[in-house]
Amino acid sequence: MNPPAAAVGDARRALPADAGVAAALGALQTLAYVHTSLWPLQLACIAALVHLAARRRPTGAALLGLAFGSAWLAAGTWWLYVSLHDYGGLPAVLAVLSVAVLSLGLALYLAAALGLWARGRCGVWWRDALLFGACWLLAELCRGVVFTGFPWIASGYAHVDGPLAGFAPWIGVYGMGAIAAMIAAAAALLERRSLRGPALAVVLTLALGVLAGQARFSEPTGTLRVTLLQGNVPQNEKFAAEHLPDTLEWTRGQLLDAKGDLVVGPETVIPLLPDQLDPDWWNPIVEHFRRGTQAALVGIPLGDAEAGYTNSAVGLSADSARLPGGLYRYDKHHLVPFGEFVPNGFHWFVRMMNIPLGDFNRGPLAAPSFEVRGERVAPNICYEDLFGEELATRFVDEARAPTLFANLSNIAWFGRTVAIDQHLQISRLRALEFERPMVRATNTGATAVIDHRGVVTAALAPHTQGTLDGIVQGRRGVTPYARWAGAWGLWPAWLAGALLAIATFRRPHAGGRATPLP
Repeated sequence: MNPPAAAVGDARRALPADAGVAAALGALQTLAYVHTSLWPLQLACIAALVHLAARRRPTGAALLGLAFGSAWLAAGTWWLYVSLHDYGGLPAVLAVLSVAVLSLGLALYLAAALGLWARGRCGVWWRDALLFGACWLLAELCRGVVFTGFPWIASGYAHVDGPLAGFAPWIGVYGMGAIAAMIAAAAALLERRSLRGPALAVVLTLALGVLAGQARFSEPTGTLRVTLLQGNVPQNEKFAAEHLPDTLEWTRGQLLDAKGDLVVGPETVIPLLPDQLDPDWWNPIVEHFRRGTQAALVGIPLGDAEAGYTNSAVGLSADSARLPGGLYRYDKHHLVPFGEFVPNGFHWFVRMMNIPLGDFNRGPLAAPSFEVRGERVAPNICYEDLFGEELATRFVDEARAPTLFANLSNIAWFGRTVAIDQHLQISRLRALEFERPMVRATNTGATAVIDHRGVVTAALAPHTQGTLDGIVQGRRGVTPYARWAGAWGLWPAWLAGALLAIATFRRPHAGGRATPLP
């Protein structure tokens, strides 16, 4: 049965209003990525989006997806403006335009997903819910992989403190997001005549998440005392010659006075190449850790103009003296577009900004760990801990798998914004996926110790200068997620999303359900 012409006209006029509502929902749900106790809010916002899209034809549903996704990305990553304009020197108009274009471009995946769902839904609530989850999964995978990927604020991160967190060691952040989308869709598709089925599905799925979280795939190895440095150096002073002496002196003092078995300094805590450092400053630090029982892992750029540069971390200890070059070396693998490498055709854009060392070489994917007192410490630098599938490659050889992670970051690029809290939730979810503790040493925050259950056990206040002492317990054992993602990357997730979409996709028969409004 087709809707009356008057209803069609009203629907066309209402579509812009619905798009505005969808945009408001997309922005509102980003609160759950900082205040993770608000995880039901994210489900409610997705459910409301489904309710709006269920009344629309594919084109209208795609527009709603575009509005929701654009606002989601803009509200969740507006702090990119700070790095582009305040520190990169890009004109304000271009910085705003850049964030808007990025948000709009990445939202195209969600727009396609909503359009596909609207075309393929059949009116049976459970099939439509499963199809929605499959389309959502494929959209998030596209955003997280295509053009090097930008998975920041993927939907699973909103659930690090919710019942769905129990699925993390089984199916990872993308699987969590897909399940969240499915139960939100089921809730949105409630009808009086089928109230019991969708409601029961939502409750049972949340309960299954709690039950899945009771499984344990790792066991303790040993403990390390850690000292984490937080220099709180403003980004506009980090590479400034007049501020370097004070910054370096503070770093040197903290490294030499630290009490931990492992001392970790943030990304580029030493902002100069080794051959630019005064030997009287650098050599005593090296000798201190080579001759003692402590170890240090510090961020420093490496390389030269001929071979190229790397965003790196070096490990210093008595054992590292026997390694090539006399130290452990980790080179960042997953580089940030425009900040650490320049995509082809965009050098003109980067030349408009002032970003030192903005074109790095890439390090190996499955880098060896830094061994400290029998523990295998796996470094990752800043943005890298968004890519759990890449960290999973380090678990392929279980005998050499990391027993803990160390994230070295510099979020000063984004000022006093929610980026710090968002990055902390990302690290917490990595800890859940792999059942490995994560220590975070950052310039401005969040410097923290996270245990294998994703719980923050110690933390420094952001935007303060100081050191954090804590105890971290290493773990051994491999989670299901680490096992399948390490062996096959995200291909199983792609395959599951595609097969589920194919299985539940069906065009309605003529004369079946009512024709959706535009």
